[in-house]
Amino acid sequence: MMGVSFVSTVPSVLPLQAQVASSPPPPPPYSSSFAAAVAPPARSVVVRCKMENSVADGKELSRRDVLKCVGASIGIELIASSGSFVELAHAADLIQRRQRSEFLSNVKDTLYTAIKGNPDLIPSLLTLALNDAMTYDKASKSGGPNGSIRLSSEISRPENKGLSAAMNLLEEAKKEIDSYSKGGPISYADLIQYAAESAVKATFLASAIRKCGGNEEKGGLLYTAYGSNGQWGLFERQFGRSDTAEPDPEGRVPQWEKASVKEMKDKFSAIGFGPRQLAVMYLFLGPDQKATETLLATDPDVSPWVQKYQRSRETVSQTDYEVDLITALTKLSSLGQQINYEAYTYPVPRVDLGKLKL
Repeated sequence: MMGVSFVSTVPSVLPLQAQVASSPPPPPPYSSSFAAAVAPPARSVVVRCKMENSVADGKELSRRDVLKCVGASIGIELIASSGSFVELAHAADLIQRRQRSEFLSNVKDTLYTAIKGNPDLIPSLLTLALNDAMTYDKASKSGGPNGSIRLSSEISRPENKGLSAAMNLLEEAKKEIDSYSKGGPISYADLIQYAAESAVKATFLASAIRKCGGNEEKGGLLYTAYGSNGQWGLFERQFGRSDTAEPDPEGRVPQWEKASVKEMKDKFSAIGFGPRQLAVMYLFLGPDQKATETLLATDPDVSPWVQKYQRSRETVSQTDYEVDLITALTKLSSLGQQINYEAYTYPVPRVDLGKLKL
């Protein structure tokens, strides 16, 4: 019997996560310099095998004996580094999260600029998001915020009258967003809901500026200090809706400016909302927001909530009103949608086991 040693040079991937997490993701395709930067050094494993044949007796090592030792070398190394492959997958996930976060940040900047230049379209942007989502039907699990409102046969319906200008604004914003997107075009479903987020933030910022006598700098500081911007976290994770190619069925969305409070309550109830959500989303219910709020205050179920939010808006922080509005919009914007959490990301390096060196 004799001992024979083999050296395995399977690359170790243990240090990969720390290196990737501390380095910004490169643009696709990944360059050779990036691959070299994150490639870990080879790790050697010495495997000693006993052979049944003896060279001293003049016999050569059998092919089977050699293959046994090679197999043992690979197997031991893969067992030792199995946790490393898990860490590699985790590192890739961190890269994708960062890609999505950076892309969303750029999207919000584009929408903020577009809305700031067209503040008169804020009510229409809010109604656009509401009407796209209000087509949701719990029984059939169809409709919802799927971008169908962009289609000509749907945007031309009576309940969507006056929303074309808001849609045109988003079309122009989409062109800019798609021009810098590295992970494919943004969906209309996402674009419409995130435009509503930007529009809501614009209304809170405008309120803070008014509280500061029209001083924009002081108003911005006031909103930063007392606003509930951090409450948007869950909403912003719902980034990856898919567009439908067909319009949603007619008759699912009321004409808000003509609807009675009962009709509004019934529609909100049909998607799982109650008087509280109806009261807090009065800004979304048509162009004449003050008239809508006054109408809602006449209903005994909705009136207490209307009064609650009126009092909240008079405070510096507006916490009750702002938090409840963000919560309602977050739920509304994800009705019936399957979120693709890999949307807008681009490929990360993969380990090719076929190229591992022995």
